[in-house]
This record gives sequence, structure tokens and C-alpha cells, in this order.
Amino acid sequence: MITTVLAFLVALGLLIVVHEYGHYRVARACGVRVLRFSVGFGRVLWRRQRSPSDPEFTICALPLGGYVRMLDEREEAVPPALRDQAFNRKSLRQRTAIVAAGPVANLLLAIVLYACAHWIGIDEPKAVLGTPVASSVAERAGLHAGDWVRAFSHDGAQWTDLRSMTDLRWEITQAALHGEDLHLMVSDALGHGQRVVKMGLAGLDTRNVDAQLMRRIGLASPFSEPVLGEVKAEGAAARAGLRSGDRVLSVDGARIVDAGQLRERIRESVRGGTERPMQWTIERAGQTLEITVQPRVVSEGEKRVGRIDAFVGQPPAMVTVRYGPIDGLSLAVTRTWEVSALTVRMLGRMLIGEASLKNLSGPLTIADYAGQSARLGIAYYLGFLALVSVSLGVLNLLPLPMLDGGHLMYYLFEGLTGRPVSELWLKWLQRGGALIMLLMMSLALSNDVARLLGLQ
Repeated sequence: MITTVLAFLVALGLLIVVHEYGHYRVARACGVRVLRFSVGFGRVLWRRQRSPSDPEFTICALPLGGYVRMLDEREEAVPPALRDQAFNRKSLRQRTAIVAAGPVANLLLAIVLYACAHWIGIDEPKAVLGTPVASSVAERAGLHAGDWVRAFSHDGAQWTDLRSMTDLRWEITQAALHGEDLHLMVSDALGHGQRVVKMGLAGLDTRNVDAQLMRRIGLASPFSEPVLGEVKAEGAAARAGLRSGDRVLSVDGARIVDAGQLRERIRESVRGGTERPMQWTIERAGQTLEITVQPRVVSEGEKRVGRIDAFVGQPPAMVTVRYGPIDGLSLAVTRTWEVSALTVRMLGRMLIGEASLKNLSGPLTIADYAGQSARLGIAYYLGFLALVSVSLGVLNLLPLPMLDGGHLMYYLFEGLTGRPVSELWLKWLQRGGALIMLLMMSLALSNDVARLLGLQ
């Protein structure tokens, strides 16, 4: 819990400071007098100001955002001697640059963070597949447990190597959202028997980009040997006589190939809300044993599934994905662009009803992911920060009056017509923008609560 809170606060603080620093730095470069640089809103907890003519730096009680307050005749009277330093007196080009600098700073930060993560290197699961989900795209394509995916292609002619399961999932998600099929070059785990399969992703329902989408595609988890790990005392597995190190050969007469297949069998052991006994064949110390296992029933949202209170599966094979200085930076730029485009595309699809509003996430989900990535290591946490920084940059460019994109929309109108937006229109646009933002935040928060309660 402490790790999650600290990771979330560090992420929030860094992204807000960088965003507002972009506004601050460009404003100073354009000769605008900055009155306050604030991280957070509400009651001031910390304040520093070198002299009355210097900016005031503050940290406030509510850390969900920040602002840079500049000298502006529209907000207060400005002495004649300082009018040339007022924001509203600057040229359209300068005002546009100042407003755009915040989102641009977030996108540049994302590039730096992605590059650092690539240079440090991340241990990721090797792209060796577990048993595809029944009736999924992967199963229909002819993929099997133990297949090693070596490369991908959009046209079946030009191939790009895959370095990890993370890369594979990203490319498949991208192809599914674009409504395109994807060709995969696969072999067995040792690199033998190379063949090409075609993933039929065109026309797949992609309204919800979540774990269920991956299940429909069929990529549940990397390949893992069906061997039991830690067995909880007094749990269902312990009562059945199972031990750590037992290799599961079959369940109810069906051969077990990998741990993912075994976990699915355990989950589906519940029929009509009641658990049923399962007949396991296991290998222990060179001997084959027959054991009856009675899973216990737990609720996952509205569904009831089976559990045996034991860790199922060995850790998957891992590879260290690390890039050199040039490749790491180049890939960081590419990934920032791809994530930005994906964010815009998903927002557009939600707007026209082609994607579910359940894809919106709020602070609770972000905090949860912050904690998870921090526990995995610094490179994972940097990648998480980069992802959130891209999202923050793109969201702030939306043409909503409360956001930077709304102000840029005003300046576009001014550039096209030669006159600023009227005060009356500004007032109504601000009210409408505030209402839209409140609805979006409420929806994101309700999605967070639903996920925590297992309702999504």
C-alpha cells in the first residue's frame, strides 16, 4: 500500500511539474511575467519567493493538477510599466507557443522516459505461447502451446523481429484496433519447424481494450510448465494431498500441456455455482499418482470460479530487452507517437460509440498500476510514467475549453477571423467545458470503482 501511494504521488508530482514547467519556461522566454507556479490547488502547504518581482512557487493541498499564473489584464489591473509583460499583450504566435508548451513538455518527457527504460533494459516473458483460449482467434489460426513467435508482418512479405511477449501483445492490439489481420512467424521453443500463421483480427469487436479482448484473441499468458509452486496450508490443494513441485499430467483424462490450461480447468470446475471434484494425474519424484481435487468456490464479480489455493505454474522463460543509445532513443520516439495515435483513436471511437466508455481510467487505476510497476523495477516504472505522460499530453490537447487544447482552439479562431472569441462566448464555453470535464472525471472514477469491485 505504501509503495502504491508513494509511486502514485511521485508520478503525479513529476508529470504536473514537467507540464507546468513547459508553460513557465516558454512564458519567460516570451517575456511574460509569471506570478505563481503552483503544484496542486487549494490551501498552500509550502511557498517560496526570492523577491516580490520573482515568481512565487507553491505546493498546495489538492495535488490533482497545477497551474502557472501569469500577468494578464483580463484578470486584474496591470500598471502601465508592466503591460508589455502581460500575457494578453503578446502576439498570437507567442500565446499559442506558451499554451502548447505544457502538452509538448509531457510528450518530450515520455520520449526521455521510454529511452531510459530501453537503455536500462527490462526482463520480459519470452514470446512463447501458452495454450490458446478455446474458440479464440489464436486457436483458429492454428497456434499451440509452446509456439515461439519470432516475427510479425502486416502483409506477409516484410517481417519485423519480436523480442518479447510484450512486443507481441502490443502489435496484436494495434492490428486489432486498426481492423487488420496479422501474420506471425512461429517455431517450436527450440527454434525448429518454422511456419507462418495468419491471425484473423479484422472485424474483431474492439470496443473494450481489456483482458477480455486478449482472451478473445487467445493470448492468455506466456507458456509455463504445469508444475505446482507454493501450496497454501489448509487450502484445497493441501487437503487433496498436492505438494509443491508436483507436475500435472492430465485433468479428468485431458492432457495438460501448460499452466495456463491448468488454471483454466480449475476456474471452470464450478458448475451451477457448485464445485465438482476433479481427477488429476500428477508426477512426483518419478512416480505417477492419481489424486482427487475438490476446488473451493470464489466469486469474481457476478461469476463463480474454482480455486485450489496453490501457485500454479513455473515462472515463464524470460529475455532481457535492452537497446543501445541510438536504437533506444529511436524506439522511444516511435513508441511515443504510437501511444499518442492510439490514445486519440480510442477517444475518437468512444465519442462516436465504436468503443466502450469503460476504457476510461481514473486516479485509482493509475495509482494501482503505479504501485505494480514500481514493485517490478525501475525500468517498468519509467515505462509506466512515459505512458501516463503521453496520455496527459494528448488529453490536454483536446479542444475542451478547460484544457490547453481549448485555448488553442480560441487562438485558431482568432487567427482565422482576426478577432478574439467574445467574452460572452468564452463564458458559455467555459461552463460547457467544466461540465464535460466533470462528467469525464465522474465516469473515470466510477470505472475505477467497478474494476476494484470486480464488476468490469
